[in-house]
Amino acid sequence: MRLKKSRKEVRQGRILAALDANPSLRVNQLAEDLDVSTETIRRDLAELDEIGRLSRTYGGAVSTGSRFEPALSERLRLHVSEREAIARAALSRFKDAGTLVLGGGATMLAFARALRETRQRITVITPAYPIAVELASNPLIEVMLLPGTFEPQERMVGGPEAIHALERYRAEVAIIGASGLDPSGVSEAMLHAGEVYAAMLAHADRGVILADHSKFGKRALVLLRNWSAALTLITDRQPDDALAAALREGGSECVVAPER
Repeated sequence: MRLKKSRKEVRQGRILAALDANPSLRVNQLAEDLDVSTETIRRDLAELDEIGRLSRTYGGAVSTGSRFEPALSERLRLHVSEREAIARAALSRFKDAGTLVLGGGATMLAFARALRETRQRITVITPAYPIAVELASNPLIEVMLLPGTFEPQERMVGGPEAIHALERYRAEVAIIGASGLDPSGVSEAMLHAGEVYAAMLAHADRGVILADHSKFGKRALVLLRNWSAALTLITDRQPDDALAAALREGGSECVVAPER
């Protein structure tokens, strides 16, 4: 016999679903959406935090599902051909840039492997150790590794030192990956990486997002940037209608990488 869920269980399930859809929701908004008091929402969040279903933040919470991505070593095995196609398309567009700021992650590592074969001098600034190691094998590429606190899962640095160091530079192009792409913009699942990527975009003349179709329709913890004319998305498939409309309205260019 199947037991009927209590009102609290139903409400807490709706809270987790709401946070998966939009990690930036706050207590007041959740209370209004669920038609309960803010005190009830705070008690629910405290209980869900205690059993590990979410993590409390100032004024709200984020679900554990929206905070984290699989480790870089796991992601490297996914969507390999799509990432390689995206990397080739990005290289054909930006190989002549004199200075690049490059983020970390699986798609960016595919791009670094393509860029490694360049035969012209280029300066690369990055917080990501795998990117630095990959590019350092080419003596024509000057690699500048940002300082900061090392994050072992992503093998990159973050924190105030990395952000302050970025403020010293102005690059032609910042190229990053993303955890989520939805009509609101580009988002990143990991807080420290997101802070660094937002600073990278802020200190470059142009921002380029390399992301495969699995990121479409997702919103992660940190919103990096809304769609604008300063952003280019390079992906492997045509975005769905809602995302494509947001790109057009914001003035962002969308490049679909050709298959080999």
